[in-house]
Amino acid sequence: MESNVRSDVTEAWLARNCSKLFLFFFFSIPQGQTPLFPRIFGHEAGGIVESVGEGVTDLQPGDHVLPIFTGECGDCPHCHSEESNMCDLLRINTERGGMIHDGESRFSIKGKPIHHFLGTSTFSEYTVVHSGQVAKINPDAPLDKVCIVSCGLSTGLGATLNVAKPKKGQSVAIFGLGAVGLAAAEGARIAGASRIIGVDLNPSRFDQAKKFGVTEFVNPKDHDKPVQQVIAEMTNGGVDRSVECTGSVQAMIQAFECVHDGWGVAVLVGVPSKDDAFKSHPMNFLNERTLKGTFFGNYKPKTDIPGVVEKYMNKELELEKFITHTLPFSEINKAFDYMLKGESIRCIITMGA
Repeated sequence: MESNVRSDVTEAWLARNCSKLFLFFFFSIPQGQTPLFPRIFGHEAGGIVESVGEGVTDLQPGDHVLPIFTGECGDCPHCHSEESNMCDLLRINTERGGMIHDGESRFSIKGKPIHHFLGTSTFSEYTVVHSGQVAKINPDAPLDKVCIVSCGLSTGLGATLNVAKPKKGQSVAIFGLGAVGLAAAEGARIAGASRIIGVDLNPSRFDQAKKFGVTEFVNPKDHDKPVQQVIAEMTNGGVDRSVECTGSVQAMIQAFECVHDGWGVAVLVGVPSKDDAFKSHPMNFLNERTLKGTFFGNYKPKTDIPGVVEKYMNKELELEKFITHTLPFSEINKAFDYMLKGESIRCIITMGA
């Protein structure tokens, strides 16, 4: 992979592509966002630093990096906290279309500005990125594989390992078997869960999920009772941990209500519609079930993501099984088709090909 980054005191610029820029294909625009067009989308990639701006000391030309849609300024209370990764300065902002310190775009065509997306805009051979949104990684890591670490994989993996924290031998239910849910299942496998129950409305995903450690499957459409009741009956009172990766508020409620009383922990990952409301009887809390939320798997981008890459390099984490397709940017519409049909987990888009 090769792209490059240039960093200013408050900005880093992911710029020229020396050969190919490998992008992890996936993005969504939450409901209620103010649309900004024209815009360069893309927020998951791997690159090589081309140049850095004055004042940047933690990056230099030639560094292999992953641009991240959120950031770590290193100075705010969140960055100083061991319990949070929600940087005050660089937290995700879907509506920001320029660089953070002046609000201006670094892209243009025929003199007219083109808006940024999530501070990364990786569907480009050259891009400009805040230095706090660039994770420096092992230069030996293959960028066409580890590029998928920069968003969805880390979100699901961290939701399990950093937030749900299942103990060896415990049971885990995963709601939603898309890429994020499969990454959450991978986390449960790494943690040594004895039972990993996948919950999804699409039965075609079940065989694929076995590669990620899923041992049992539940399709809510196959039952005439609430799925949380089905899971409770399967597990003698409920699973030890659950991770919800759908964005459906109904699945969120099910994930919470299917964990065992006394010690069960449910983690919400999916982004709901803006008008959704989570409703569950207070006794579910009083019976000592715990409900947690997570953002980017509670990973601090610059501090923690290099370690996730090392898990792959040490063969503790399998990435290849997440990558189902590779296409040149000129065929990006095929990638959308694969995504909409549910035929891919992750599609790598190669720039300059």
